[in-house]
Amino acid sequence: MKQVPIISAAEAAALVKDGDVIMGGGFGMTGNPVHLLHALAETGVRDLTFIGNNVGEPGLGGGRLLRNGQIKKAIGSFFTSNPEAVQAAQSGALEVQLIPQGSLAEAIRAGGAGIGGFYTPTAAGTTVAGDADVKIINGKPQVFVPALRADVAFVRAWMADTAGNLVYRMTEQNFNRAMATAADLVIAEVEQIVPVGELDPNHIHTPGCYVDYLVEAHVTAEDLGSSASVKGGARKVSEARMNMARRAFAELKRGDVVNLGIGIPTLVADLIRPEDGIILHTENGMLGVGPAPEEGGALDYPVNAGKIPVTALPGASYFDSTDSFAMIRGGHIDVAIMGGLEVDEQANLANWAVPGQPLLGVGGAMDLAVGAKRLIITMQHTNPDGSAKIVPRCTLPLTAAGVVDLVITELAVFAFEARQLILRELMPGATLDEVRAKTTAHFVERM
Repeated sequence: MKQVPIISAAEAAALVKDGDVIMGGGFGMTGNPVHLLHALAETGVRDLTFIGNNVGEPGLGGGRLLRNGQIKKAIGSFFTSNPEAVQAAQSGALEVQLIPQGSLAEAIRAGGAGIGGFYTPTAAGTTVAGDADVKIINGKPQVFVPALRADVAFVRAWMADTAGNLVYRMTEQNFNRAMATAADLVIAEVEQIVPVGELDPNHIHTPGCYVDYLVEAHVTAEDLGSSASVKGGARKVSEARMNMARRAFAELKRGDVVNLGIGIPTLVADLIRPEDGIILHTENGMLGVGPAPEEGGALDYPVNAGKIPVTALPGASYFDSTDSFAMIRGGHIDVAIMGGLEVDEQANLANWAVPGQPLLGVGGAMDLAVGAKRLIITMQHTNPDGSAKIVPRCTLPLTAAGVVDLVITELAVFAFEARQLILRELMPGATLDEVRAKTTAHFVERM
């Protein structure tokens, strides 16, 4: 059995050259090779292309690399966590390539598997697709996504043996598993290194043939940032928002596999009890998400896609981002509940970008909008300036076309049936005249 060299973080960083393409694992504040990235930020390496889900996450090494001007191009799905990343992209100092989260994971997996790329319905008809090749496959427009590979991949695992076999912990598999296959040089930062033979072969996630170097480094609560603890007190939520969450919850049935987006959809999680038999999915790699623990943080519990420590219900499972989005794209998510910026008469959804606003990231919204069997949108009925959000035609950049099944606002519930927008019910305290006045889309009343 081969022995993988064990080196320091500084020695690992010295293996990166000017102009290299590097991958950095992690999702939010968990599973990140923070020590490797911080060591790289201490070097003079420049002109890097950085591939990662959360590029430039504040507090992580990617953020320091960006601040140092070491990154010339960033490829990822989510940049909005870091205003510096958004500002650098808008000023032209940083070249940015946005890729939907599921497409990013699959592109990395394809790179590691020696596949040139793939076609996916995700992002079809949106500005994110750009000038990509589009084919009609199974009656749907599908966008070609080229595979991604790197010169160097920095990944984070929980345990390794001296042969380089890696074991990840809870939701820390995320992008790490795929990235460990998709680079010419793979350096794994791990919490603990044990002798060969101490890891159960049944539990190894990344075989040692992929790994070139090991770095032993211990993660601390400080490394986890906001994920370090659930402390912070109960959220204050308006009755109108809770009404929307309750109405969305009423659409769920026992056995449903459900993914909840950020904003109002997260409130639905507070209403779900274990006895309801609803199975929550989070795109960073967990099925069977339970409520937040009363105390503790990401050192003790898994973390959901919103970086919040959660519990695992009996029967829960962990997996990486490629498996997670295979569930989404393969139609294994029964219901996705997401926020929205605009919905129009054609069931089109816009929820990821506002021109002129410091927003830069698609995350997993495009994959979920296209892949879920049923899509429910919860949102305020109007914008802060009073303008309508349920409109004849979306004016904001599309997330997906023709995908919305139900819209729930503080005023009304709309459904799409036979390509018509139908007003199904009024919410508590709302009147029909108010709904008519605040909705510019044409709709049919069937209450």
